[in-house]
Amino acid sequence: MIRTLPFSTIGFVLVCLSVLHTSSAAQKPSSRPELVADPSGKGVALARTPESFSSLSLNDSSLHASPPVSGGKAETKAFIRELLQVQWRANDAIDLYVIRPRNATKPPVVLYLYGFPSDTDRFKDDRYCERVTRGGAAAVGFVSAFTGQRTEHRSPNAWFVSELPEAVASTVHDVQMILNYLNSRGDLDMGRVGMFGQGSGGAIAILAAAADSRLKVVDLLDPWGDWPDWLAASQMVPGEERPLYQKPDFLKRLEPLEPVRFLPQLKSRTLRIQFVDAYGEPKDAVHKIEVAAPAAATVRHYATDLDLRKATADGGLFTWISHELSPRQGASQETKPGSKDR
Repeated sequence: MIRTLPFSTIGFVLVCLSVLHTSSAAQKPSSRPELVADPSGKGVALARTPESFSSLSLNDSSLHASPPVSGGKAETKAFIRELLQVQWRANDAIDLYVIRPRNATKPPVVLYLYGFPSDTDRFKDDRYCERVTRGGAAAVGFVSAFTGQRTEHRSPNAWFVSELPEAVASTVHDVQMILNYLNSRGDLDMGRVGMFGQGSGGAIAILAAAADSRLKVVDLLDPWGDWPDWLAASQMVPGEERPLYQKPDFLKRLEPLEPVRFLPQLKSRTLRIQFVDAYGEPKDAVHKIEVAAPAAATVRHYATDLDLRKATADGGLFTWISHELSPRQGASQETKPGSKDR
């Protein structure tokens, strides 16, 4: 026998469901576009998405940072290292390491972004922290989207390359949000900011510098770029997945995020690009990146990893960018801006 609930009971249930729905909605960030004022002054409300993966600028997204959470501090005679957790997306907290040279007052700052799949282990290493701050600049380290601790809430089938447009664009946004946070601290010289990027981090550094003029000096090691050629030949891409990433719709989504397109725009920045030929980066992609580099950039090739390590031993990899951010603003004898080693 079917039983019918009294109208009073049905009303009570509907009210409870409405309260539960409202409470749940309040706890989840909205995925709907945010209405913003029309810059033309005509009074028309424009829609701005929570995050645009086709734009480098934060102006096309509506990310809002939560207060940073401290994860502890370590001090040595050479440096002070802070671990903070910063967040501006649901389920995507970022471990951020701020490493300052001890007794330095408002030092310049360098962001360090190593390539996928590098994690944050190096930023916890006291020897690394001593070397990276030896030149007098603070170091700020983190990892890209779909990398390390940031994969915790991601599907196991989604990885950096399969989600390349989101991985690149969202991390370019991260760089700008991190710069906003660093500016709010008041203990760093935000007029002297640089970025070191390796591999995928190099591609992101190019795009972030094009989007944010606060990045004055950019140091790249084997940057990814020229997406069609890179996806066609990179050893990073599994053979069975390669056809997926060569489809026109996937490549179309990457067009607004092409490092080769934005490199010429960095002619007002101090720029160095280093390649290790033995790493096997696609030759066509390397050539196009090199050709796109501004004339004043320093471009250097090393035949092997050993040659790079000999040239950058004992922290030498970090010397150039610290020197370029120093008040002297002079070029070192070893790497003069404008020189290109072929």
